[in-house]
Amino acid sequence: MVSENMRMIGAHRSCIRELFEYGMEYAKVVGRENVFDFSIGNPSTPAPEEVRDSILASLETLSSAQLNGYTCAAGDYAARQRIVDSVNRKIGGSYKADDLFLTCGAAPAVIACAKGLTVDHNSQFLVNAPHFSEYRPYIEPHGGTVVSAKPDYPNFQLNFESLGELLNEHTQAVIINSPNNPTGVIYSEETIRRLASLLAERSKQYGHPIYIISDEPYRELTFDGIEVPWVPHFYADTLVCYSYSKALSLPGQRIGWILFSDKMTDAAAVHQAVVGAARSIGHVCAPTLYQRVAADCCDVKPDVEVYRHNRDLLYNGLCEIGYDCVRPQGAFYMFVKAPCGDGDAFSELAKKHGVLVVPAHDFGCPDYVRISFCVEAERIESSMPLFRRIWEEVHGL
Repeated sequence: MVSENMRMIGAHRSCIRELFEYGMEYAKVVGRENVFDFSIGNPSTPAPEEVRDSILASLETLSSAQLNGYTCAAGDYAARQRIVDSVNRKIGGSYKADDLFLTCGAAPAVIACAKGLTVDHNSQFLVNAPHFSEYRPYIEPHGGTVVSAKPDYPNFQLNFESLGELLNEHTQAVIINSPNNPTGVIYSEETIRRLASLLAERSKQYGHPIYIISDEPYRELTFDGIEVPWVPHFYADTLVCYSYSKALSLPGQRIGWILFSDKMTDAAAVHQAVVGAARSIGHVCAPTLYQRVAADCCDVKPDVEVYRHNRDLLYNGLCEIGYDCVRPQGAFYMFVKAPCGDGDAFSELAKKHGVLVVPAHDFGCPDYVRISFCVEAERIESSMPLFRRIWEEVHGL
């Protein structure tokens, strides 16, 4: 006998991962140069030199126990202090080292927050489409339910009419992701203020806090001078989840954090519940070496010019062909309306031409696809004739 819930999650694979693995196998047959893989957010931009320097310094100066041994579950205190000091400098905060809990990336951070806030089988977590496709498998196996608000076409901010209808006494938290995966949209300060006002009103009405879980792995990847609002400045009942995967090009090394605030409602209980949830899913400590890397490199800025250049190449090229695209303000994804009206069908058609784009049904927008542009610029340039050929095939030209 096996868990039917877990079996179903294993059987229904992430469409992102499925395409990514298909691309690796297909490349063995036709050659890598003939596969244009825009599926996964795997940065082609090298990690900054400071990452290499930090690793080498640790290898040369630390004992085996210091390099490979356990830290406390929350992470090395000195590393947490340096990271929190960096956060405070950036956002004008007053967080302390004990407010930070180092995790193996943003995914387990979100899982721990949601599980820690799941009170019973009625607990609901509200997301706004389009949303990251993995929130359901992150949350629902642990007893919570994900409820999705409708998209805010065409701006892709938050749909407050739909959110207002779905909020109820069982809502434990609203999960937001900005810069957004898959649209690249940054939720404006006006949007965050409006969400804060709505949740404060409903928290009072229902007699319990409704938290925000702010999922922020793309915080530093922004374009055109647009800034990402610091959500706790506007709503105290916020847990921030972060990852160094994108900003430092370290997706496979799994290092991130959860930041709590002692100004949250039931702050001590929330902190303990989230830490307990992390323990229950097998968290021991984040990788010791990469705790040090994160501390050494927490002020290093990513080369966003590479991604801005790629964004402009892709956006301008697709729009010139005739595609309807959302112009990203951050992250490294482009949300494109499937010209045939069906993201799954368009993705399958693109595969026949060696172009891998992710259908957005699991993101809550089945008529769109997501294109990851964290690839070499020449791959984008070389793909344009194929995107044109696909467009012409859709339109019978």
